[in-house]
Amino acid sequence: MRLLQSFKMAWHAVSTNKLRTFLTMLGIMIGVVALVVLVSIADGATTSVTDEISGMGSSYLTVTISDDKENPLKLSEISGFAEPDEVDAAAPMARTSVTAKSGYTSESMTLIGTTGSYLAIQQMEIQYGRFIKNADVENNTNVVVLTYDTAVELLGRADVEGEKISLNGKSFLVIGVLTEDSSSSLTKGTNMMSSSSDDEDSGSSVVLEGYIPFSTMTRLADNILNVTQFCASATSEETLDEAENALTELLMERFEYDEDAFSISDQSEIMDTMESVNSTMALMIGGIAAISLLVGGIGIMNIMLVSVTERTREIGIRKAIGACKRTIMMQFLLEALIVSIMGCFAGIGLSWVILKLVGIFTPSMQFTMDMRVVWVSVAFTGLIGIIFGLYPANKAARKKPIDALRYSG
Repeated sequence: MRLLQSFKMAWHAVSTNKLRTFLTMLGIMIGVVALVVLVSIADGATTSVTDEISGMGSSYLTVTISDDKENPLKLSEISGFAEPDEVDAAAPMARTSVTAKSGYTSESMTLIGTTGSYLAIQQMEIQYGRFIKNADVENNTNVVVLTYDTAVELLGRADVEGEKISLNGKSFLVIGVLTEDSSSSLTKGTNMMSSSSDDEDSGSSVVLEGYIPFSTMTRLADNILNVTQFCASATSEETLDEAENALTELLMERFEYDEDAFSISDQSEIMDTMESVNSTMALMIGGIAAISLLVGGIGIMNIMLVSVTERTREIGIRKAIGACKRTIMMQFLLEALIVSIMGCFAGIGLSWVILKLVGIFTPSMQFTMDMRVVWVSVAFTGLIGIIFGLYPANKAARKKPIDALRYSG
């Protein structure tokens, strides 16, 4: 009964001064919005990037040569890296930018020089025509395979097998077009890094991409003569570690047992990096939100001290008619807790509205409110209400009845 009575009196005091209560709640609201919205946006962005990385495939390795020991890796040597039982296939990778022309259309294009094995390693699919064959590589043929978006952007339609385009002034025959959702890890990385700048510069997020024989690439680009990077697929995701060990042994033998001459990476390393970045971001955002909530808690303490001073005579009268120290303390502590919790719920509601609006303007990403963050917000704001309300409540409870009754303001 005492608790219920204290709650009623606390609610009456809070609801009587609506503007002051709202302004006091504002600090808590801002802190909760900062916590919930920023964490949700960070999670949504991280999930989107993680999905992109996962879509690149998880059963292949990328080998980068940093020091060839004055004995460059030749194209003819790549097939040897697919000989171990754990390795399914290997293909060179070289990237350059060229100017692509078709009719009156001229665009910048990213070209990947590779071999026929690249299609299966990157888990891409052909929609029209075919991919690069060994004969194309051996004969240095001027042929190109386009992505679906590139064909539409450059030639106006997807079914362009047999058409010719100009790449840096040289005529190339289009022999195939990938499916709409197919592109390699190299070009997916390009898309993720450059989509925002493309939106600003040209109003389009389409990055033109094509694949040509590696031997043709060495003639098209002056700075590409030998293999400095290649990819290799394991027979399965379960044998990925065994495939990496097998490649490491071959590369160590090839480069005079210098482990710094090359590096091998897979998608799991990128995923681990993303998780680490996400954890760091969560801690940073949590720290910012905690500071905002602490500022809100100081505001609650300030207003509660003012309230205690204004209601000194009320405290004196209540003590004179029998109210004990615990009852007075409970009343003012509940006032601080009510203001804090109300600010928290208002902040959660505002966060939901903000996330919905953000989702409307960025349809490519999904932002959802994490209930774990919501419950953390409720618990933390409740704790702040108690901690910052304790001193004013104790100050009110310790007032002597005779001194409180004599107080004139």
